[in-house]
Amino acid sequence: MSQFDLTDEQRQIQEMALKFTADEITPHAAEWDEKHIFPREVVVAAAGLGFGSIYVSEEAGGIGLGRLEAALIMEAMAYGCPSTSAFISIHNMASWMIDRFGSQAVKDKYLPSLVTCEHIASYCLTEPGSGSDAAALKTKAVKEGDHYVVSGSKAFISGGGENDIYVTMVRTGVEGPKGISCLVIEKAMEGVSFGALEKKLGWHSQPTAQVNFDSVRVPVENLVGGEGEGFRIAMMGLDGGRLNIGACSLGGAQRCLDEAIAYTRERKQFGQPIADFQNTQFTLADMETELQAARMLLYVAAVKVTENAPDKTRFAAMAKRLATDSGSSIVDRALQLHGGYGYLQDYPIERFWRDLRVHSILEGTNQVMRMIIGRELTRQ
Repeated sequence: MSQFDLTDEQRQIQEMALKFTADEITPHAAEWDEKHIFPREVVVAAAGLGFGSIYVSEEAGGIGLGRLEAALIMEAMAYGCPSTSAFISIHNMASWMIDRFGSQAVKDKYLPSLVTCEHIASYCLTEPGSGSDAAALKTKAVKEGDHYVVSGSKAFISGGGENDIYVTMVRTGVEGPKGISCLVIEKAMEGVSFGALEKKLGWHSQPTAQVNFDSVRVPVENLVGGEGEGFRIAMMGLDGGRLNIGACSLGGAQRCLDEAIAYTRERKQFGQPIADFQNTQFTLADMETELQAARMLLYVAAVKVTENAPDKTRFAAMAKRLATDSGSSIVDRALQLHGGYGYLQDYPIERFWRDLRVHSILEGTNQVMRMIIGRELTRQ
């Protein structure tokens, strides 16, 4: 079974992440959600374990792990709070893009503070007018001497207004994907501003806002990769981001399955625990089966992304689609098994129900995941 099992090192990483979650995240997550608290100190504490730079190279100060190890960490933290785990995932994606594609100058400038989460990074691709059609983005960067002058807006940005660094896709050339480049933009740069915090269904432990650029002068050295390479870099970042958001759905679904098992053992109706009813057992059996199937596919996809396999993008899309759809469905059934109590904030289920709903939308909608999968299949 070793081919399909975790190594001892991977289990140790998983156990460390689970312990951190039990100590630092789970006891506080309900309050963060209710009061819309962004737990920056917990993000910094996670970075102290290396979770702010999971697949940033060791040469750049990261812990240089693979995408399966990253998925294990995200899944473990999402058991306590999917919103906080997803926020840390996005920071990891943006930091990796700088490490993987940035010049030595841009790496030296930003990575030391990103690795420790002294500074936190956002990923800026989506715009008010370009969501799934990401290559239609309008934010423009015009080169003037040793600076780019950036104008435009980005929408639904996790960490907008709170984070220090914005890894931003901008148009430096022709329409379409080949005219897109990637720039690192600082919150403190003149002309950077933010919209009001979005009022969201879930993900209350992290701020989300529009980011506006009004003739922001960005040094040319802040270019990540070459001009015209931004869209490719953004999509490579999303392969890992999709795995991580899928892992967050796995962690949330596992928590709600565990809560449902415990509740149905204790809750009595018609003179016996509802866990003794065949209908309950069948429901739990389907939840467990779907969770394990999604987990196995996601772990395989993570290894493929680490190894740069030719079918990595298709597998990342399949894993994200299955894990996020299954996660939401599992949490929904956990809420049903709790009955009216599942609808109350006294129990954690409704928070997970709200938090996981967005996972089938972001990092590429699940409809776009099907487009990616179908396109690759019919190309062969």
